[in-house]
Amino acid sequence: MSKILFVVTGARHWTLKDGTQHPTGYWAEELVAPFQVFTGAGHQVVVATPGGVPPVVDEGSLAAEANGGQENADALRQAIDDIEQLRAPESLELVDPTAYDAVFYPGGHGPMEDLSGDADSARLLVQTLESGKPLGIVCHAPAALLATEGEGGSPFSGYRLTGFTNAEETQAGLAEGAPWLLQDRLVALGADFQEAEPWSENVVVDRSLFTGQNPASSGPLARRMLEAIGS
Repeated sequence: MSKILFVVTGARHWTLKDGTQHPTGYWAEELVAPFQVFTGAGHQVVVATPGGVPPVVDEGSLAAEANGGQENADALRQAIDDIEQLRAPESLELVDPTAYDAVFYPGGHGPMEDLSGDADSARLLVQTLESGKPLGIVCHAPAALLATEGEGGSPFSGYRLTGFTNAEETQAGLAEGAPWLLQDRLVALGADFQEAEPWSENVVVDRSLFTGQNPASSGPLARRMLEAIGS
């Protein structure tokens, strides 16, 4: 049994460029699908957030239209309610990455607000990358990579990766109000951004870095990570 760390946003809103606050949090499918993949394979999942605050789900991710119907949405909400680790997460600043066999970052717009500038998250990302252990990041969560940039650049520069695209943000109706777009910032970071058709499953693996483009990619991403973990 491996021990897998989930680094989850603690943000409850995303500040748009006009200063308004767009309610958000983590995206339900991007947390639940990988959680079920990992725990279903017998692994232990530990959740950590900045400051150890209980994370909140983006209610938009629990809408019937986002899940192929109300029945699926209700099942997703129940799955969240059943994850005890979300009620009392670890504090990110106290996490020792050497205690884990893999690290996973679910998305949602929340990481654009907090993890994009979080030094503790940056430390964990860099140490995990250097260790060669599987590091999975999906959708908007690659925003956390922006915090790894220093005077000499980012250790993630040159990596093939993906994330929520400009086209998807535009189709979701939030690009115009966004203070910045994730794809643009990752390209500026030096990443080799791999864009697929909007909303299509897209998992990109480069060495120990596993990334997924959107919610539909979260389960497949976790299954690719399982291969590397040895399950």
